[in-house]
Amino acid sequence: MNIKKLTLTAFFAAIAVAGSLFSFPVLGSRCSPIQHLVNVMCAILLGPWYGLAAAFLAALIRNILGLGTLLAFPGSMCGALLSGLLYKWMKKLPAAYIGEVVGTGIIGGMLSYPIAAVLMGNQTAALFTFVVPFLISTVGGTIMAIVITMTMKKTKVLAKFQQQINS
Repeated sequence: MNIKKLTLTAFFAAIAVAGSLFSFPVLGSRCSPIQHLVNVMCAILLGPWYGLAAAFLAALIRNILGLGTLLAFPGSMCGALLSGLLYKWMKKLPAAYIGEVVGTGIIGGMLSYPIAAVLMGNQTAALFTFVVPFLISTVGGTIMAIVITMTMKKTKVLAKFQQQINS
């Protein structure tokens, strides 16, 4: 176990939970763009599995505290995992951004349908009901992540963080 990565995973989960206080409703879901910022940061700094863990923890805590819905699980977790896997495979920042948007917005949005219909009793939900609101949320968070990570890359802080975390 890497204690640095575990600590950062908990830290990022806490940021995502606190950031959910700044959410807004869109078409039956709560959009929390900070979660998507966190997903990209985890993908780049920690990798796919720690990012997935941070997304799961954040969704769980948000639901326990009444700050989110069950839809937080597929939305955040799919984005975190795909973002991390693409970044791990390609080692390019745009891969992490694309993974977050596709993972959350499209895959997570579509996987939310059975959860909404079966577990939440939403009779009006359809396969693509949550794709648009999830895309709105993830694009906002991903734009924030782009600004932060590009600044970190230009100042060479990103490479130093990555080296410190993996040493």
